[in-house]
Amino acid sequence: MDPLIFILLVGGGIILALLIMGFVVTVTSERSMVEERLGRYLVERQEKSGKKAEKTTPVGDWLNVRLERSSWGESIARELARADLKLKPGEYIAVMVIAAIAVGGLAWLSGGKNIIFTMIGVIIGAWIPRFYVNRLKNQRLVAFNNQLADMLNLMVNGLRAGYSTMQAMEAVSREMPAPISDEFRRVVQEMQIGIPMEQALDNLMRRVPSDDLDLIIAAINVQREVGGNLAEVLDTISYTIRERVRIKGEIRVLTSQVVYSGRFLSLLPFLIGIILWLINRSYMMQFFNPETRVIGITMLVIGGLMIIAGYFVINKIAAIEV
Repeated sequence: MDPLIFILLVGGGIILALLIMGFVVTVTSERSMVEERLGRYLVERQEKSGKKAEKTTPVGDWLNVRLERSSWGESIARELARADLKLKPGEYIAVMVIAAIAVGGLAWLSGGKNIIFTMIGVIIGAWIPRFYVNRLKNQRLVAFNNQLADMLNLMVNGLRAGYSTMQAMEAVSREMPAPISDEFRRVVQEMQIGIPMEQALDNLMRRVPSDDLDLIIAAINVQREVGGNLAEVLDTISYTIRERVRIKGEIRVLTSQVVYSGRFLSLLPFLIGIILWLINRSYMMQFFNPETRVIGITMLVIGGLMIIAGYFVINKIAAIEV
């Protein structure tokens, strides 16, 4: 059998199986991390409310159990929670495998069945889901930080009206838009089932790694231990956060040209290399000919390292701390 046909058949079968498994598990999965920890109690509650219990597959269960026992699986679960994706670590790994096979197959077909080009496609395909998760995580973090000042104003007004801290958080979960309402709804749910407020806030900080949120949580914890006027403290913090958000917005506008220029200049050599590979492969193969292989590969490696170093230097220049 032709190796290409064999690869396409095997890869297509794996992709189809993983897609079916991921679709079934994802559609029937629940969004809340709190509900996943409640186990049997939640199953009974879902049956009473008419909801279906979560269904899984043996392969998905086996992979998730193995990943949950490792630090890598915990790191993946934390990143998915920060991006607010309804995926388990095993499903995320399956998506990475699917993307790697798909992009690698395209590279195999378009690159003249070259193994080096195929491996590059596999690496890029495996990197695409991680890029997507990081992008969602950063967008969600920015949106959360932009809502913190309004959230503090709502909490301050509630505390001055006689609400407790938990009631003020519950008002935030009802009145504020996503993503901040979703996160504080989880905090309220955790406290309602008996988790201490300090632990619930620590879980919130794990899901949303925000410096401003860390300041708010520290103020709430200190007030619970030593007392004081929490409304006044949060009002002062709200003013500080508003000014910080304003300054960050101005800096983002001033440095956006530098950031996008760095990204474009970093991607340009790779795009030109791919285009030349497709339209003039004999010219690009000069880097890999037996007579010039050592010098050619050395030049590519050094060029790639210089591009990566330049990209990080430009980002470092544009990353101004406030």
